[in-house]
This record gives sequence, structure tokens and C-alpha cells, in this order.
Amino acid sequence: MRRRHSFHRDQYGHSITVNVRSGLLTETELLVDGKEVGFLRERGTGHLPRRLTGELPDHPARPFTVRLDRPAPGLHLPTCVLELEGRALPMPDQVAHPEPSRAAAR
Repeated sequence: MRRRHSFHRDQYGHSITVNVRSGLLTETELLVDGKEVGFLRERGTGHLPRRLTGELPDHPARPFTVRLDRPAPGLHLPTCVLELEGRALPMPDQVAHPEPSRAAAR
């Protein structure tokens, strides 16, 4: 069964979203204002911590990093933190439930 997580934060008038789909492959995408700016695909459940970088499209641009990690060893639910301008800002998980498998949908 695949798991899906969607972390989101509005910052400086921009929308920052991190979507994670895990299963046989783990796909992590980073969106700014709905546009993909980063993507990572790994076999299995993926390695944590995992980092993706992007920029807020301001003038000048504001670079940032999102960090996915586990809150404690052995816990399977990831956490996501936005690192921007020297601050670590939590990004809440909007969806934390299993996706139905394709076989179950048939």
C-alpha cells in the first residue's frame, strides 16, 4: 500500500508544498505557487533525512531548503521543515493516510 503525505506552508505571499508518495518507489515533489521546482525519485521508502531546494520568486529571489526527516528513530511518519533566511519553520502534514492500491481499485 502506498502512503501519501502533503506538507504545506504559505510564506511571504507564496505557497510552498511538498508531496511525498511512498511504496516500491518514493517520489518527492516540491512546488512553489503550484509549479514544480524540485523532484526526487528513490527506490523503496526513500532515505531520510532528505532535502530539496528551491527559490521564492521575489526580487531578489529567496532561496530555501525543505528537509524531510523522522521525529525520532523508528517512527515512520515523516516531518517537514522549511529552512528560510536562517529560520526553521514547520510545515504541517495536510494528508496522512494510505492511498488505495491499484489492485484494490480494479
